[in-house]
Amino acid sequence: MSKSIFRTKSVDKILADVASGFSDSEHHGNHLTKALNVKDLTLMGIAAVVGAGIFSTIGEAAFAGGPGVTILFVITAITCGFSALCYAEFASRIPVAGSAYTYAYASFGELIAWIIGWDLLMEYAIGNIAVAISWSTYFVNLLELVHIHVPAYLTMDYFSAFRANEQVQQLTSSHNVAGITDTLKQGALAWNNAPGIGSFKLIANMPALLIVIIITYLVYVGIRETKRATNGMVILKIAIVIAVIAIGFFYITPANWHPFMPNGFSGVMKGVSGVFFAYIGFDAISTTAEECENPQRDLPRGMIYSLVICTVLYILIALVLTGMVSYKDLAVGDPLAFVFNKVHLPGIGGVISFSAVIATASVLLIFQLGQPRIWMSMSRDGLLPKVFSRIHPKYHTPSFATIVTGFVVAIPALFLNLTVVTDLTSIGTLFAFVLVCGGVLLLPREAAVKGRFHMPYINSKYIAPVVFVAGIIAFWKPMLDLFSGDNAHENFPFFLFIILSAGLSIAAFIKSLSLVPVLGLLSCFYLMTQLGYDNWIRFLGWLVIGLVIYVSYGYTHSHLGNKASITHKWCVRIAAIAGVLSIAAICIFDPQHDLLVEILDIIVAGCVGFLIAYLVSALFFKIARKGKTT
Repeated sequence: MSKSIFRTKSVDKILADVASGFSDSEHHGNHLTKALNVKDLTLMGIAAVVGAGIFSTIGEAAFAGGPGVTILFVITAITCGFSALCYAEFASRIPVAGSAYTYAYASFGELIAWIIGWDLLMEYAIGNIAVAISWSTYFVNLLELVHIHVPAYLTMDYFSAFRANEQVQQLTSSHNVAGITDTLKQGALAWNNAPGIGSFKLIANMPALLIVIIITYLVYVGIRETKRATNGMVILKIAIVIAVIAIGFFYITPANWHPFMPNGFSGVMKGVSGVFFAYIGFDAISTTAEECENPQRDLPRGMIYSLVICTVLYILIALVLTGMVSYKDLAVGDPLAFVFNKVHLPGIGGVISFSAVIATASVLLIFQLGQPRIWMSMSRDGLLPKVFSRIHPKYHTPSFATIVTGFVVAIPALFLNLTVVTDLTSIGTLFAFVLVCGGVLLLPREAAVKGRFHMPYINSKYIAPVVFVAGIIAFWKPMLDLFSGDNAHENFPFFLFIILSAGLSIAAFIKSLSLVPVLGLLSCFYLMTQLGYDNWIRFLGWLVIGLVIYVSYGYTHSHLGNKASITHKWCVRIAAIAGVLSIAAICIFDPQHDLLVEILDIIVAGCVGFLIAYLVSALFFKIARKGKTT
């Protein structure tokens, strides 16, 4: 199995499969509609990138880093620029849907392709849920401005209202009324006013459900309809953002820019997850490769153009925000509206609320467009059931995958509070970027072809080792400090970065690797190290769940593989029993008071038990087989 799980799918086979109609396992001959050009792709990139970052997470990032957060935007843009060039190189060679998943299949092999595909599903799903909930908040605020009141129990999730009601009761009984915040009051009010049956209350985020249904319908009925809606929303929100920048410029107080980095460089880097969350959208553009008129030329241009435009807008917005008010006041969820209220221009708040509704809707549209195409690509290869690659005979879209995506996003957005998920989404995206940059290093170098993008080759033979040695000399003391302290184990992501940097420097010297993907891989992995130990653990937990699905289904159904052996089937059965026993052990010996945490613990424990038992039993059968042959 060790060799077969790294079987690669050649570029020629990928292109031949798509050309022959293999992309649709249900209706042979149906293809996606080619309707996108450079302008459309650029606007889609802007639609995905200019969204929640500008209207919410930029406030927390500015609070942590001060005006110096503009440096973080530049660093992130350069990092994304390296990744964008690597995406563009892959897109010019493999112009098919699937994004990083397809690229990994052609370079690293099936197991890594599955891991990155599973990672992308998490990235898109959690990001979409967060954006849907964020859209709901903006939409309700906009309705309030025009004196339309939506009952609180229709605008929040069940668990938030339940917990708020409990906390209000506890604070009231302990005579600590001062501790009851406005948020707790709103949650308790929602709980008490909600209709229900017995002790169960009918509380759900209905606006979030509404927007997911509308967006899913648009994506379902066709790429042309999606394109028109996206283009209209993007042009409108860019106009509003530029107007905000222009108006805010006249209210800047230069003294607010001093000190530029009040909390040092480490303070600037604290905002990396919020800032990077804003940039993940250009990954979604690559999933539309089969719907581009000339993907080998237009896809790279669309990525790079959108990245440049968005970076300029973000830097200008950051300078205006930190210039209008002190960075200390920006730890708010709606920083743009906040700063204009501070300078006594509340009327602009309504315009900002309207633009936020448009901006977040366009982000959701692009993400809902991208995720079904990942499902579809994985299904083509047999790693998911073939129904996911069904293309609608009339609308020419991945119909079943689009509907499933709608359910996956709509139901959690309706009932759960998942607004704080930028870290997990960012780590998943950075991981995808790392593999794409690494995958380019495995591709054979090709001469430039007219009409196709070709990443310039710069030899890193001496540059990479020199930069690594210089970094060790400059930062040797902070590196040694990582090994001390009670929580030294939490620095393991940075240890991995040091090991990766050393290994890549040696490989660059020996094999004369291209500099751009080397820098892209290292910069993306470095940003991953800044996202915290807990997020790494959650991310690894998600990958463990994905590995169980691959072992039990994907490996045996892969179109590149052979029929599963008897040994594999027995290993899976033994592993399934071990997984059930692991779940039972967690329930008995480590019960949790928090229901959601307990469910997650049970899932991860079962998956870890499954994988350990599978590996042990597979090793046992392998040794037994060798013993018989000798």
